[in-house]
Amino acid sequence: MKKVLIGVLALTAAACSNNEDIHINKQVPPHHTEDGFKNLHGPEKQSGFFDYWYMRWFGETEWADQSEQVDAIPFMHADLNTISNPNPEDRQVTWIGHSTFLLQYQGMAVLTDPIFSERASPVSFMGPQRLTELPVQLSDLPPIDAVIISHDHYDHLDADTIETLGNSTHYYVPLALKPWFLELGIAEENVTELDWWQGAANNDLLRVHATPSQHWSGRSLWDRFETLWASYVIDIGDWRVWFGGDTGYNAIQFKEIGHVFNDIDLALMPVGAYLPRWFMKMPHVDPEQATLIHQDIGAKRSITMHWGAFQLAAEGISQTIDDIKQAREKAQLSENEFRIMPVGATEILTSDSVK
Repeated sequence: MKKVLIGVLALTAAACSNNEDIHINKQVPPHHTEDGFKNLHGPEKQSGFFDYWYMRWFGETEWADQSEQVDAIPFMHADLNTISNPNPEDRQVTWIGHSTFLLQYQGMAVLTDPIFSERASPVSFMGPQRLTELPVQLSDLPPIDAVIISHDHYDHLDADTIETLGNSTHYYVPLALKPWFLELGIAEENVTELDWWQGAANNDLLRVHATPSQHWSGRSLWDRFETLWASYVIDIGDWRVWFGGDTGYNAIQFKEIGHVFNDIDLALMPVGAYLPRWFMKMPHVDPEQATLIHQDIGAKRSITMHWGAFQLAAEGISQTIDDIKQAREKAQLSENEFRIMPVGATEILTSDSVK
């Protein structure tokens, strides 16, 4: 393991400036197969669309109705003045909901997995519906320098949002996802594909590194595993942020990330869509596993995400909040170290506290 990590470190340093292939001797990486991409650790995903709906309607797990618990979601309308006129010396983060964050620092603005649609669905009339109103409209955001996409599921990659952003920004996406953007009219030079352990620089201030996650991909019944999934380390100046995207847990990959990328100031940490565990364990962490990732990557603090926007699993809103608090207490983390942030809130992060 130690030799592997040393090799990854050296190769990552060589690759990050030019978006070069970092794999040893150009060998095919183990997560690449003739049938698509695969997870390297833990069980493979065997269930699919019909399994999900059978489990949803005929399984033994009782599903909470999150639409009846909306009042439990901490929510506030975004402060447009703070978003539009940030102090360039402040590390500023706004949670727009689900896995969508606006990161602002040193004049840069970065969006993660932006979805501004009413539903996380291929159609506008059915599928998971947003539980709260949007705290801010896409049109109210400042110019976006970069958009980070973790994978192609509908709650993370929204066609209407990407069409609206268009060619006004640069997209960092996992392998094999670039053609989707080109078909949508995005210029080729505005999309950078990254494999795990690859990095690319947007300019002198912004550098994006793709790191492993444990998940899957597919936007239909026929394209599972055809595109890669990833988490990311995002460097904006001297501010280092890890974006978890959507992931299950294993005891190997996140420790590797922590060894390769030290001094992670902030982790945007998925915690939601975790019940029932027998079905959700492979692709989704629960709050306790999220605290393990926090510790594995060595994050100074985490903000929880991937909950409170769309109901994707059986747990209720109040249960999610309680489970986060219990996991945080069990891991002996403070509220600032593993934070529940209101949807719509903007916070300015310092090295020792949250203002």
